[in-house]
Amino acid sequence: MTVQANDPAISVASDNPASLRPLLEWTARRAEPVVIGLAAILIGIGLFSLFILAIGKSPVTLFQLMYTGGFGSWFSVQNSLSRAAPLLLTALCVALPARLGLVIIGGEGAVVLGGVAAAAMAMPLVGAAPVFPTLILMAIAAMVVGGIWIGFAGFLRHYRGVNETISSLLLSYIAIALMNQFVEGPLRDAASLNKPSTKPLPADYMLGNIPGMDVHWGLVIGILACILSWVLIEVTSYGFAARIAGGNVHAAQIQGLPVGRLIAGFTAIAGSFAGLAGMIEVAAVQGSANASLAAGYGYTGILVAFLARHNPLAIIPVAILLGGIDASGGLIQRRMGLPDATVLVLQGTLFIVILFCETFYGRFKIFNPDLWKRSL
Repeated sequence: MTVQANDPAISVASDNPASLRPLLEWTARRAEPVVIGLAAILIGIGLFSLFILAIGKSPVTLFQLMYTGGFGSWFSVQNSLSRAAPLLLTALCVALPARLGLVIIGGEGAVVLGGVAAAAMAMPLVGAAPVFPTLILMAIAAMVVGGIWIGFAGFLRHYRGVNETISSLLLSYIAIALMNQFVEGPLRDAASLNKPSTKPLPADYMLGNIPGMDVHWGLVIGILACILSWVLIEVTSYGFAARIAGGNVHAAQIQGLPVGRLIAGFTAIAGSFAGLAGMIEVAAVQGSANASLAAGYGYTGILVAFLARHNPLAIIPVAILLGGIDASGGLIQRRMGLPDATVLVLQGTLFIVILFCETFYGRFKIFNPDLWKRSL
């Protein structure tokens, strides 16, 4: 069947701008986080540049080195991807509870305890069990411990009214103290003298690298975790119930939704991802549990989650970007004489600006169809 050029249906659609309204509304709502997020990044970079100028250094040189150290060569890209792997998982520890209106910032505690649990699980299995089952059991132990740790903050929030932001942060300090106690006490390898550690994993029990790349499999695990989290939130009825509860807890309770179980469940899932990040650090990077587990990935994951607006799919590119910034710290220190923690100052500046820009969401008419007064 052929369509005539003067078909009435076509002429009505082209002459009626209101038919474009759903598309424009969809575009406007999704453009808002992108535009405001990019604006926050640019403002943060501008403020950080003023700081660099104030200490007598060149911001242009610094950002050139930041690009070179993070993405300027294939070696740099692989280094950035390796650093992004734990950030994917620790960002999920923030993003998943955020769908319920919770602000969990204690993922660092789940990371270190997950690493200790994985190392403790490996100690009796190395040499007595095959490699793959050992790695699976290490991952399960790490996820269970991390899930319990962060899930406890969710439990306290719902059943005892304890603020989850404060409790999760305090729990992270307790977790680091417990890690030091275990690593320097019952789990310590007698051969580790200057740096107390658990018994190192043999090379054949390490997680290994992706074929053709000098990047461990933790990157693939993190990406899969982000995809599965997006499916959980956007596709399943469990995720829909969580979004309802995050929008209005009282309305969710009136509708009979199990708010308590949703909070405990989502925080436990979030903690299990952070615990898995600790296992990956042990099995793919460190080779043992030691003080290096407290590398700050749990705190950087907070910035990743907020930059991604708690969208699991958006976490993937943002984590790679932040991984590149982390990877450039050493080069900046060598070339410019700045502390390695300079990149942490940039991350802190970005985080403050992002929090400030949160107040602008929903205020711009162009991004909010509900404020449009004139029909298209």
